[in-house]
Amino acid sequence: MTYTVYGAALSPFVRKVRVFMAEKGLDYTLEQVNIFPAPDWFAEISPLKRIPVLRDESDGQNVTFPDSSVICAYLEKKEGGPSLYPADPRDYGRALWLEEYCDSEMAATAGMGVFRPLVVNKLMGKEPDRETADKTVAEKLPRFFDYLEMELAGRDFAAGDAFSIADISIATQFCNLAHAGVAPEAAAYPELTRYLAGIKGRPSFAACVEEEGGILKALGF
Repeated sequence: MTYTVYGAALSPFVRKVRVFMAEKGLDYTLEQVNIFPAPDWFAEISPLKRIPVLRDESDGQNVTFPDSSVICAYLEKKEGGPSLYPADPRDYGRALWLEEYCDSEMAATAGMGVFRPLVVNKLMGKEPDRETADKTVAEKLPRFFDYLEMELAGRDFAAGDAFSIADISIATQFCNLAHAGVAPEAAAYPELTRYLAGIKGRPSFAACVEEEGGILKALGF
């Protein structure tokens, strides 16, 4: 096997790469890396000490790429399989924007405000910080839900007429929210709820979520 993904299965960015590779039909080995704190050797392949990192040992090479967006763009250029970036320039731009929107501020808000206080704290033997999570859900997440409700209205896919990197980037953030017991209210966000059900129901997502659920169950969640 020529590809190795370094990271933790519960990371939304590791899941992003895993779903991307599943949709491409690519085999890989997942090497679990705990970044709380990151081991010293990890900085050699990830200067920012962030996950995931992809190692490609195909064709006699041994190269590594950190950052989920870089990894997905690299694999899109290198591998065959279905294209996961729209061909139309406008749809392509929209896909990249939605990827950035979810990877940056939404990920930081949901991760630091919900997933870390509720899930990571417990994994690290700390008490869940329900106050921070509740405040984030009430005051900070609605603007992301509102925007995506508007942008995804009437759409099966976020950018163009096919599944793409935009759909992966959106749905992976909501998987982590779901692991923390948080989801948009269906009555308030019917379009977002409908859209997420379709995307998260794909085999590539369902397989990851099932595996992650087993990990959380084994850890007492």
